[in-house]
Amino acid sequence: MSAALQVTAFGLALLSTLFLLLATCTDCWMVNADDSLEVSHKCRGLWRECVTNMQDGVRTCDQYDSILADHPVKIVVTRTLLITADLLAGLALATLLLGLDCIKFLREDPRVKLKMCYGAGVILGVGSILGLVGSVWYAVDVYVERATLVSHNVFLGVHYDFGWSCWLGMAGSVGCFAAS
Repeated sequence: MSAALQVTAFGLALLSTLFLLLATCTDCWMVNADDSLEVSHKCRGLWRECVTNMQDGVRTCDQYDSILADHPVKIVVTRTLLITADLLAGLALATLLLGLDCIKFLREDPRVKLKMCYGAGVILGVGSILGLVGSVWYAVDVYVERATLVSHNVFLGVHYDFGWSCWLGMAGSVGCFAAS
């Protein structure tokens, strides 16, 4: 039973870490949510903004000027938290892998393997909290930005909603927390 639980937790941690990495790298954190007929689909991410023409499927992306340039706080904070969460989840995944009972590494000392599993759980938990805070921070900021424009009766032609990258970051963080 213990081996099956360990392998299940490792599988969940691996899948959730991949979700976190994909959320960090992809560029659809905000998506246009206009009800009118649109000829293009706009996505904003942490690293670039992309527009896809709906008629011919051509996609063009504009990279943000520089990592060190002046960016909105939501982008800088989300980048920082998600990169840190990715690094911690990767470290926890490697530690968890070495701590599994089915791996021959340090088999003669089961207490060390158990401590490695507990340590990996703690690291994975911290990484998941950072990833969740980053994803929710971004989502809340998108919501507040939209609510502010609506409350002031400002319509700029397009407003944004949460994109699939934001949801992927939240799902990866929750999965890492469950695996921890």
